[in-house]
Amino acid sequence: METILLIISVLIIAIVLLQGNKASDAGQIITGGNESLFKKQKERGIELFITRLTLFLGLIFLIISFILFIK
Repeated sequence: METILLIISVLIIAIVLLQGNKASDAGQIITGGNESLFKKQKERGIELFITRLTLFLGLIFLIISFILFIK
């Protein structure tokens, strides 16, 4: 079970690194350089897949961690 948790951890790290850099846009709030920051933007294609995969892997990580904690 610990091996599966380790593999999922590495996958989460890799998937998060593949995601788009949204943090750089957040830094422009102070300077006022990005008016479209708070507009609702839909994720499409591979970006949507990566976001959903990150959510799924995070939930699996949480469940396995909880199971290992109870043991």
